[in-house]
Amino acid sequence: MQALQIAHATPGPVWSEQYCGGAWLLSGYDEVAAALRDPRFSVRRAARWINSGLGPDGSAPTPAQLQFKRVFARSLLFVDGRAHRRLRDVVLPGFKPAGLQRQAPAIAAIAQRLLAGIDADGAGEFDFVAAFARPLPALVIANLLGIAHEVPEEFIGWAADLATFIGSPTPQMHQTLAAQQALADMCAFFTQTLADTDAIASDGLLAWIGQARQEHRLTAIEALAQCCTLLFAGYETTRNLLGNGLLALLRHPEQWALLQTSPQLLRGAVREMLRYDSPVQYTGRRLVADVELGGKLLKLGELAILHIGAANHDARRFAQPERFDIRRDEGNHLSFGHGPHVCLGAALTQLEAEIAFTALMRAMPDIRLAAGAPAWQETSAYRALERLPVTRKLLHA
Repeated sequence: MQALQIAHATPGPVWSEQYCGGAWLLSGYDEVAAALRDPRFSVRRAARWINSGLGPDGSAPTPAQLQFKRVFARSLLFVDGRAHRRLRDVVLPGFKPAGLQRQAPAIAAIAQRLLAGIDADGAGEFDFVAAFARPLPALVIANLLGIAHEVPEEFIGWAADLATFIGSPTPQMHQTLAAQQALADMCAFFTQTLADTDAIASDGLLAWIGQARQEHRLTAIEALAQCCTLLFAGYETTRNLLGNGLLALLRHPEQWALLQTSPQLLRGAVREMLRYDSPVQYTGRRLVADVELGGKLLKLGELAILHIGAANHDARRFAQPERFDIRRDEGNHLSFGHGPHVCLGAALTQLEAEIAFTALMRAMPDIRLAAGAPAWQETSAYRALERLPVTRKLLHA
């Protein structure tokens, strides 16, 4: 059984050659939180990073490269300051608490439909990732976007290719090319969808993005960039939380039993799942000014890797951080980030997980790990299960 791998939290920056040819690694809770707030640690790193897997052959960029760079560079994930606030303000209304609560019945219906499908298959053993953790967030974010039809079957493949690229410290050429094609296909899907007003709900995020484009608050490429960002980010983090969270509960059966007898602990339990096994392990920042930190000089232009997974296990911040305890109450984790770039969909992810685990406890209270070992994706930025074999008792057997 694979153990949870956590980088050791250190109080100051450490130079590492592991990331993109060299970067400062920050892993202490206070240091990572401070850097996430500090505007000198910029998210605008897309251009250098996007080309890092293509090799220095001096050839002219292809149309796919140019589109990839243009879309990524205009995502709200990779812009700072006023531009970031402008893009965020366009989509923020869809993530306000009242709007999300209106989504709760639809999320519950999707979860129940997926679990009913598993039950109808009649198999005692199944892959939780394939049967539940993958489809649920894809269907939920499609509903939030206002897509009248279901997301295309190819979407999970597109998301996987993008996650592999983003999750690699130094992307290889084949990873970069696959991600370029995935993003091109995603852009084509959204171009067609935005052009067909009958295909999107009037109160969905796509309708708001389309309206912002018509009012010239967004350019055409900015509109596409936010659509792709919302669909990918809304899927990947939640998918990993569901898989990692269930694995943590089943590897700690006393915690699973406690949650079943005390479901009022669920909100805190989800927060502990996020802290214990963060779906996003680290994020990158580019220094836009010299910064002195912990007696080290981090220079303009250098890369900083903010290791969220390690910060969430900093013993200076959390007592016995390697212990999974759904009753833990020690303040915020950093799995959703911090500061101006805190995850826009944090409340949605929390809500999805609460609804999903509530439905799972009711439908499959006896679920447990199967004999087969969980399989992990080969990515360092994401903590992502490829497969999670579980088993349950068949009530009709």
